[in-house]
Amino acid sequence: MTMSQADKDTTDFGYKEVPKSDKVKHVADVFHSVAAKYDVMNDLMSAGVHRIWKKLTIEQSGARAGMKILDIAGGTGDLSLRFSRIVGSSGRVTLADINDSMLKVGRDKLTDKGAIANIEFVQANAECLPFPDNHFDIITIAFGLRNVTDKDAALRSMQRVLKPGGKLMVLEFSKTDNPMLSSVYDFYSFNILPKLGQIIAGDGDSYQYLAESIRMHPDQETLKSMMIAADFVNCKYQNMTGGVVALHTGIKP
Repeated sequence: MTMSQADKDTTDFGYKEVPKSDKVKHVADVFHSVAAKYDVMNDLMSAGVHRIWKKLTIEQSGARAGMKILDIAGGTGDLSLRFSRIVGSSGRVTLADINDSMLKVGRDKLTDKGAIANIEFVQANAECLPFPDNHFDIITIAFGLRNVTDKDAALRSMQRVLKPGGKLMVLEFSKTDNPMLSSVYDFYSFNILPKLGQIIAGDGDSYQYLAESIRMHPDQETLKSMMIAADFVNCKYQNMTGGVVALHTGIKP
């Protein structure tokens, strides 16, 4: 982040500029609105491919029994559910989300699946995580970093609560350099997605924002540089679906 960006009193909310102090409320309103239909929309938006992206994230996490794992912006609990089965009764999964509506949907969903014995639910802002230093073995944030106001502060906060040798995994929509895929993706995002949101979730505007927030998110190399600046090492990324999504990883030294 340049000094001029850091000093700005405004930030992006999709393609709009809003006061930094207002972004959390604007994002909260979006997710309050879409929480009940979030899983259905995820399947429709990605034709179910989001399940493959998350499966690959789990497979590359190195999670094992007894670990402590933090799932930031964990929402409806897709990753937390999988992790809870891996870490077992000797481990612990913390599902954190800033939005209480998403947390409620996640808690209800995981309760129905009988999977909350080793999961705790915490309402938390990624920029100032309420956990001790050097606490977690793995931190994941899937499709949540782009909604954070101060991404640099969030990355530093994640680095603080990771144990030395712990891994951060950021799964997020990113940038494709394939012109044909980019053209199709743009048409879908701005012409189809808001209409789906209106029909299924009764809220086209929120899905318009989500499409815009993807375009405003840093590209792969920029996010990698941000992770390095937050004192992560061995930072790298893996493109999925032609770069529509990227999995970034970094280690706390």
